Amino acid sequence: MDKPRALLVEDSREFVALGRRLLEQEGFVVTVTSDGLDAVGLARKIQPELLLLDISLPGLDGFEVCRRVREFSDAYVVMVTGRTEEVDRVVGLTVGADDYVTKPFSARELSARIAAMRRRPRVKQDTAEREFDGLRIDVDARAVELDGEPLDLTRIEFDILAELTAEPRRVFSRAQLLASVWGGEWYGDDHMVDVHVGNLRKKLGESGSSPRFVRTVRGVGFKFDPR
Repeated sequence: MDKPRALLVEDSREFVALGRRLLEQEGFVVTVTSDGLDAVGLARKIQPELLLLDISLPGLDGFEVCRRVREFSDAYVVMVTGRTEEVDRVVGLTVGADDYVTKPFSARELSARIAAMRRRPRVKQDTAEREFDGLRIDVDARAVELDGEPLDLTRIEFDILAELTAEPRRVFSRAQLLASVWGGEWYGDDHMVDVHVGNLRKKLGESGSSPRFVRTVRGVGFKFDPR
């Protein structure tokens, strides 16, 4: 059986050594680059299961690398930075990252996050297509159309939508969405649920103040409640 591939994008020798060792211990065949533009080409060529991606890179920064890779890949993306600003984390999640760690990070913690991410269960599959007020969801094909036009959703956005539409008008707490979409052993916080729901809403052509499908239940979470 072929080993899974990982792409490590980092320009610090210290963290290249640490990241390579950690990923190899997780069973990955590791490819390394320090250049953002090169990273996009390698991601297209080797189709890795996981990207460990530094934000501060020569050429393209990590945010732009993630954005471009998301155009053709559903790989897990963990972004790494030496900065601690909240905006970095929000931007990273907005462009499609799955998780975010700050240097210096614990190798044990990052290993646990990667392992939990890979064990993350997918939402339940069914053969029925779901249709709501111009929104069509094919769960088996992981395809979504809105008013006849296909929507390009990330893996997490699709899984959130599939989870919410499985039981319309049921209120899901952030903790429930973390457990069902990210997995019960997820190490992140529930703030990322709001970020990904916000991204999903934009693609559905709505906002929190003017919902068409996804409604916020204050103090609790979210529900799918089409007009």
